[in-house]
Amino acid sequence: MKTLLTYLTHPHVEAWNLQNRHIEQLSAQFPGVRVLNCLHSKDFLDQLSQADGAIVWYFKREWLDRAPHLQWIATPAAGRDWIDLPPDSQLPVHFGGFHGMMMAESVLGAMLYFCKAFEASRALQKQKKWARIKLSQQITSLYGARVTILGLGRIGQTIGRVLKPFGCTLTGVRSRLMEAPDYFAEDDRVVTVDRLPEVLPETDHLVLVLPGGTKTDSLVTADHFRLLPKHCRLYNVGRGNAYRESDLVQALATGQIAGAYLDVFDTEPLPESSPLWECGNVLIQPHLSAASPQYLDLFIEELIGKLKG
Repeated sequence: MKTLLTYLTHPHVEAWNLQNRHIEQLSAQFPGVRVLNCLHSKDFLDQLSQADGAIVWYFKREWLDRAPHLQWIATPAAGRDWIDLPPDSQLPVHFGGFHGMMMAESVLGAMLYFCKAFEASRALQKQKKWARIKLSQQITSLYGARVTILGLGRIGQTIGRVLKPFGCTLTGVRSRLMEAPDYFAEDDRVVTVDRLPEVLPETDHLVLVLPGGTKTDSLVTADHFRLLPKHCRLYNVGRGNAYRESDLVQALATGQIAGAYLDVFDTEPLPESSPLWECGNVLIQPHLSAASPQYLDLFIEELIGKLKG
């Protein structure tokens, strides 16, 4: 009998902990497989020698020596940051591909938060002020807004699909050209990253959905921030290495851009010493743009489809 070893626990986010219903679902879908759920790393390592498959948040390359029967690894994470295998490893790894809609909800929510002046409305509400003139001068719309999505992969395309019904004009930026998604209209376009300088001056909302790694380190520079219109807002749901924090802080402090929604950071947790905490035009979330009560339900359904397909 084959053995599937699961080790999905998280100390902070309850929705990222595997539940009994997930174990039961896997057992029902694969009746010839023994599913062993581990709650601690020691349990996982003790059982790893038996594993034919492993479902984990992270995997260390030195663990391979303990796993002579391992045929595949699966992780809910979309990024490849926490599965550390040798460069020449042929071991299949199944990464999560279900995050797009949840992250699109977060980006859309942040856009509406800024466009509809919700923070200012809340502050004035506390003062019991009916400030129609003041608030009306701050309110904008997504209709006709020019949105640039830097990183038009699976998640970036989902974000674009969610934004399109609001009347946005979309520009997707990629390392390599691709055919435009089917929901793109005549005025929408896909361009390569070398054309970023010509795209940025026409951008009202800049959404970063870049993966981590050396190829994206400081891809967005201080010069890029200077090219953006002063009313532009930045949304980062990719990885925090895409720009230097000091460059972003400078752009925010000097009014080069109007604000930012930041869910990811180069150092996590974001240190209390970071000046980003003090930026009044920044909305910070602690790497939760894909958080949802259905997170692992969606992952397990997706994984079952992959394994059966």
